[in-house]
Amino acid sequence: MTAAAIVKTEQLSRRFGDLIAVRDVDLEVRRGEIFGLLGPNGAGKSTMIRMLCGILSPSSGTGSVVGHDIATEPERIKQDIGYMTQRFSLYEDLTVIENLRFYAGLYGLPRRRRRARIDEIVSSAGLEDRRRQLAGTLSGGWKQRVALASATIHQPPLLFLDEPTAGVDPVSRREFWDQIYHITSAGTTVLLTTHYMDEAERCHRLGFIFRGELLDIGAPSEIVERRRLRVAEMTIERATEAAEALRANGDVDEVAHYGQALRFATRDLRDPREVADDTLEPLGIRIESYREARVTVEDAFVSMVRQDTAQAAS
Repeated sequence: MTAAAIVKTEQLSRRFGDLIAVRDVDLEVRRGEIFGLLGPNGAGKSTMIRMLCGILSPSSGTGSVVGHDIATEPERIKQDIGYMTQRFSLYEDLTVIENLRFYAGLYGLPRRRRRARIDEIVSSAGLEDRRRQLAGTLSGGWKQRVALASATIHQPPLLFLDEPTAGVDPVSRREFWDQIYHITSAGTTVLLTTHYMDEAERCHRLGFIFRGELLDIGAPSEIVERRRLRVAEMTIERATEAAEALRANGDVDEVAHYGQALRFATRDLRDPREVADDTLEPLGIRIESYREARVTVEDAFVSMVRQDTAQAAS
């Protein structure tokens, strides 16, 4: 493992009987970054995280996390990381402060340090008015805050977040990301899984996983650039007919339909306006308004998944 890497895997795989949940993954996460593992439900994200956390043994391949081997030193890994799941892993019949004390002890925080550290994280997480409240009575957003505080009470060098914002409101999601940036600036590396494309764009680097395989790794801008897409949005008459015609054009990667508006992507940097005119003018379909739009991580991911699915089918 290189000095700059805090996670490294080679040909890492996990099988459940005949099902290959993770297949031959080569991954490197650098110290100090926010690395996002992006993919739909069932893609293998959570299985990958559990192997890296020492919870699940790999079927084959190798991996190191915080300098420890994932196959032979899982207990040492567990002591040196933080781990937060979408279920938050809180004891709902304990108060906020009791949960924090429990996790401080679980992670082996020295007694002489616990009180000061708990007071510190209560303040930084804005939990002062919730100290005595039962965790089970908190809203989703507040449970999320307490779970994150519990996972970082021992100031781990690496924090794993498995779908951490699932089921919380948009405001809480934004506040959560402010906390993530704060934690990273203090020296903790973050590896998270998500299927929210807007969250993926907040990461320093991404790994796209689908059917257990990594399709691409890089900064969001690099991944988008490699797909060589251009995207346009237009309002149009006979929108349903226009969408069908565009989908039949080999230069069109995807068409999304929003009422009378269409958003479509072209392959190989083809000019979307030329493609639209060439496709729709022979049908007598008039474009009422048109503008080119920014290509997003979601565009790149959908394109990648469609290509992978088509190749598998052929």
